[in-house]
Amino acid sequence: MDIKLLIKEAREAQKYAYAPYSRFKVGAALLTKKGRVYKGANIENASYGLTVCAERVAVFKAVSEGELDWEGICVVSSGSGFAYPCGACLQVLSEFASELKVVVADENNFYQEFSLRDLFPTAFCLDKQEG
Repeated sequence: MDIKLLIKEAREAQKYAYAPYSRFKVGAALLTKKGRVYKGANIENASYGLTVCAERVAVFKAVSEGELDWEGICVVSSGSGFAYPCGACLQVLSEFASELKVVVADENNFYQEFSLRDLFPTAFCLDKQEG
C-alpha cells in the first residue's frame, strides 16, 4: 500500500468537503485490494445529525459499485493534529473489512497507521457464517 499516494488522494477528496457549519473539512481515500481508490468528503447539513463523514461517503461509493475487498483507508482533515474515524465510521468499516489498515495524516502529512481492530476492538458484528 502506497501510503503517500493514499494521503494525496484523501487530500484531493478533502477539497470537495461541504462544511459550512464546522469549517472542519475531511477527506478519505479507500483503497481496494484491486488497487482502485474511492474518495469521500464530509457533507454537513443544517440538521447536524444528517451530516455524513468522509469515510462513510467513500465506503458507500465502493459498496454501491460492488467493491467489498479493501486494503486500507486514509483520513485527512483541515484541523491540526490527527483526525481519527468516529465510532459510526469505525462500525461501518468493520461491517466489511475487519482487517483493514487505517491511516490518519496530520496537516503536514505526517501519518500514523493502525489496524481497524486496534482502533475498534469491540465492533458489533453479526455472525456471517452460514449455519
